[in-house]
Amino acid sequence: MIGKTVFMENNNLDSSLGLSQLSRSVAGQVVMITGAASGIGRATAYLFADQGARVGVTDLEQKNVDAVVAAITKAGGQAQGWVLDVTERETIGQVVDKVAAWGGGEEPRLDILVNNAGVSLPTALDDPDYEERWDTSVAVMLTAQMLTTRAALPYLRGSTAGRVVNISSTEGVGGSAGASAYTAAKHGVVGLTRSLAVELGPEGITVNAVGPGPIETGMTEAIPEDMKTKFARRRVPLRRYGTPEEVAHGVLHLALPASSYITGHLLMVDGGMTIKNN
Repeated sequence: MIGKTVFMENNNLDSSLGLSQLSRSVAGQVVMITGAASGIGRATAYLFADQGARVGVTDLEQKNVDAVVAAITKAGGQAQGWVLDVTERETIGQVVDKVAAWGGGEEPRLDILVNNAGVSLPTALDDPDYEERWDTSVAVMLTAQMLTTRAALPYLRGSTAGRVVNISSTEGVGGSAGASAYTAAKHGVVGLTRSLAVELGPEGITVNAVGPGPIETGMTEAIPEDMKTKFARRRVPLRRYGTPEEVAHGVLHLALPASSYITGHLLMVDGGMTIKNN
């Protein structure tokens, strides 16, 4: 009976709309990306620009932000950049306001927030610098996601398709020796994502996370290629490291208007690493 009902409803669709009704386009939407000048953040900025979004590029250094904006503009996209240190609480709100003002014209607008800024500070528990590295890791990768989402919330509430996508990691569901600060922060991202999804769901705002596995970024470029190859063959079913753009496509999927019934989800983009038992 359920199958018949669905079939009849589908037959009643307005043929002028095509066979589906939900949009897979972010054209014209305004997205803010933290840590957008390199790696996954840069790939995400490029992808959203290619898809017609207006991209707010934020990162630590002006020259790197300018380079990403220039590349997008040269390719025919729309982007503007701002320097942002996500550990500076008072600056976060100011930059969010500037992105929304630029993106919306007469009425400030922000539809999508991608909390991507990250740092890798591996250290053993008994290292003299451990507590400092802990504080920095949590500030950059967890507290900043909360603060930026809070600052963006008034604008997301005004959007017809408010989306928050947080970058976690395979470390958000597991753990590695010598990386407890990073691991704790990434676990925290998953918890924050799920709780905010429940809290903001009644307003139609979705909150999801992406968990990259081993990716070819600045954080992994110091690893010798033979070690990467050995690791991938042993741990990753696809037997290779991923690319930043492959992660960016996961982010885009969760940000689409059509992804309106996906929230509180952790999308692993890890080549199957977290499901491999042996």
